[in-house]
This record gives sequence, structure tokens and C-alpha cells, in this order.
Amino acid sequence: MDEAELEDWHDYEVASRREIVSLLRQIGEHNQLIRLLIRGEADVCVTSILAVDEDSNTIVLDRSVDPAQNQRMAGAARAKCETTLDKIRILFGAANLAPTVWRGEPALRADIPPTLIRLQRREYYRMATPVTNPVRALIPVPMEDGTGGMSVFALHDISVGGIALLDSKLLLDTTVGRVIANCRIELPEIGPIATSLEIRNSLDLTLLNHKTTRRIGCQFVDISRSGLAAVQRYITKLERERNAKLAGLA
Repeated sequence: MDEAELEDWHDYEVASRREIVSLLRQIGEHNQLIRLLIRGEADVCVTSILAVDEDSNTIVLDRSVDPAQNQRMAGAARAKCETTLDKIRILFGAANLAPTVWRGEPALRADIPPTLIRLQRREYYRMATPVTNPVRALIPVPMEDGTGGMSVFALHDISVGGIALLDSKLLLDTTVGRVIANCRIELPEIGPIATSLEIRNSLDLTLLNHKTTRRIGCQFVDISRSGLAAVQRYITKLERERNAKLAGLA
């Protein structure tokens, strides 16, 4: 998970080793599918926990059906894992991924994470927005001549509590607590919603093409009930699409 997520969700961080081991074992026993993100949404593997070995401080993960992806996973210093347990979203890091053998079959091992995030409140459940059909946010940005104008930003993810957007041109003032009024978010197949946005955090990222962008976490302010309902409908739509995709890959 990235720094911005940890900042947003530190209240939901689990640091007890006993509890972490118990949660990981439950995820394995329930055969919960895990989205393992090697390089963000650009490289995603669907896996599961095969075993948790507390003595060696490792978890054993199932391998991908794609040999090339297995090589990329084994070469990754750290990956991000997302799953659910009893309808609670769980995020944790998988460090030191390496090939191993489990019950005579190839597998992957990783360190037991020192902490994990357990999100029990629905409003903190974030859904990554599509890369191929990005959601647009129209936000007022002061122009060089002193006039105001609307600039378009692509969303990174969305929740009922807010959004994260990508500011590749570094147009926005990222002062934490600053509120931007008169913003509009265009939700595909749902429609536009109007809201103010409060800046909560920002993180500069380096993309695979070596270009840089800025991820800005924003909280909804003064959003209407109908606007929140539209956001929830869009999140539900994304969930259905993702679940259908995971079922097809399982």
C-alpha cells in the first residue's frame, strides 16, 4: 500500500503480530482470492494464501498461470495485496517475493507483513477507477492571467468519502485542508455530480515510463445525498465488473 493510503487509514492499521497471523490464516482457510499488484494496476495477479509459517516469518502464495508474470513477481522487491474477509477489505504488503515449493508444486513466498490495514467502514472502501476509460474530474484552477478556468484531471480511485486524482501537470495547490469549491465529477453511465473537495494528502509518483505525476487525495465536502447515491452506484458498478473479471480468471 502506498504512503497516502497509510496516512488515510492509519486508524485501521493492525500491528499485533498474533492478529496479523490469524487474519492471514483465515484468508487462506476461506480460500479468499487476493489481488496481487506488482506495479499498480498495470500488473495484477489473482492469487491466494496457501500457508502461513510463523516460525520462518513467511506466507506461501499460489503462483500465477502466466510464467512471465511469475518471473516479474519473483523479481519484485515489494507488492501490494488486496482481499476481503467477511466483507471487510484487507490490504497488506508482500515483501521479498521469491520462488518456493509447497507440497511439491511451485509457489511463491513472501514475508509476513509487519502491519496490515483492515477497513471495516464502507465509506473507506476505495475502488480503483478504470485506466482505459478514466473518470474525469473538472476542477477550477487559476490561470496565469489571473482569470479562472476549469481543468480536467483523471481519477485514480473513488470511495463514498472522496477521491484520489492524478495531477500530471502539477496544477493544483496541495495545501492540506484547502477546500476547492464548484468541482464536477463525471461518472460514466451514472452522470455528473457536483461537490467541493478538501485536500487531504498528496504523493509524487514515478510511472513506468519514467514520467512523474502527483496523486492527490481529496475528501468530499458539501456533497448532496443524490451525489453520494450516485457515487455509491458507480462503486457498485465497478465492484460487479471487477468480481466478474476475477471469477473469469479464477
